[in-house]
Amino acid sequence: MTKAFRNGFTRVMAVVAATAMLAGGAACGTTAADPSSGDRNASEVPTPNAPIQVVASVNQWGALAAQIGGDDVQVTSILSSTAVDAHDFEPQTADMTSLSTADVVVANGAGYDSWAAKNLGKSTTLVSAAQMVGAMEGDNPHLWFSRDARIAMAEELANEFSKQRPEQKDEFAARLKEFKAQEQELDDWMSDWMSSYTSGSAKPTYAATEAVAYYLMSDLGFEDLTPEGYAQAAAAEGEVAAADLQDFQELIESRGIDLLINNTQSASDATNMLTGTAGRSEVPVVDISEQMPEDAETLTDWIFSLVKQIASAVDPEYEGLLECVADADGTTDAGTQDGVSDGAESDGSGDSSSVCGTAGSSGDDADAGDDGDSGDASSTEGQTDPGK
Repeated sequence: MTKAFRNGFTRVMAVVAATAMLAGGAACGTTAADPSSGDRNASEVPTPNAPIQVVASVNQWGALAAQIGGDDVQVTSILSSTAVDAHDFEPQTADMTSLSTADVVVANGAGYDSWAAKNLGKSTTLVSAAQMVGAMEGDNPHLWFSRDARIAMAEELANEFSKQRPEQKDEFAARLKEFKAQEQELDDWMSDWMSSYTSGSAKPTYAATEAVAYYLMSDLGFEDLTPEGYAQAAAAEGEVAAADLQDFQELIESRGIDLLINNTQSASDATNMLTGTAGRSEVPVVDISEQMPEDAETLTDWIFSLVKQIASAVDPEYEGLLECVADADGTTDAGTQDGVSDGAESDGSGDSSSVCGTAGSSGDDADAGDDGDSGDASSTEGQTDPGK
């Protein structure tokens, strides 16, 4: 065999091999089989650009992942019930399997859901809120209530999804832009309320049965007057000393705070005693859960509804709340402060075109500003320090 022939034969075989590899690649599922071919069941071939499989430890961050990812992601949230104590939650075997097979795991971090990062697959990417804002175990872990953390997580999710589906990058960017517009709207509303309420007066004050809403109250400009001994015991999930509980009760009875925040997922005899004292003392109470309620459309919608409840509890005549009444299709009242205030309420079912809610608000959420909402990532003093 001559050298020229050998070289020619080698080139031909290389072309044949390359062609076979391309054909084999197509047969293995890089493109869907033609259903009319009859020699292969199209359902057996993986669909190109299938949704990114996302598993979130908690539904707050799962909701944000779904908002940024849209139809390009499939999100499973492991902890979504508002009826359990999130700090005591133990995942099941099926939950750990989901985490190990996910494309992206979205976690909170800061010791809140340490189980979420313990069983990741080799190809799984972890997106952690604590890593985004530099929070560590021992810091206040309720990061979804922080404006800075929400925006940082949205940006990182859009970035990660774009890496995994580059062809959908523009869609992720568009959803991120919409989210930021909603957050900016919330931030503007909060700033307007703070300016209105604090004009000519001191900061509004609050105390909490557990520091679930520390970041949110910081963003709103409230001063935390929770007795130190009680706050430390609650943060450590320990027994509250009788003297510390008495100090807290006396603070409420003297109406030394404008508002009591109650974590509904950490109920105890002590918290029941405090909310009861607030009711008798005519101190407004706003109940806040850790997990997002089922009827909330998006994370920002939920935050906005809580902000309006808080504003209504301490300042029911705020013009912004009255504008929500005027904009909603239906009747709304600012709610009553009978010691267990549930904030602004509405029986209307229409949308509203202002900050009160265009982003898919449902009838009983029209008052909550469920139009999406708000904020820019500007910091509030004390925002990065959990305080408790």
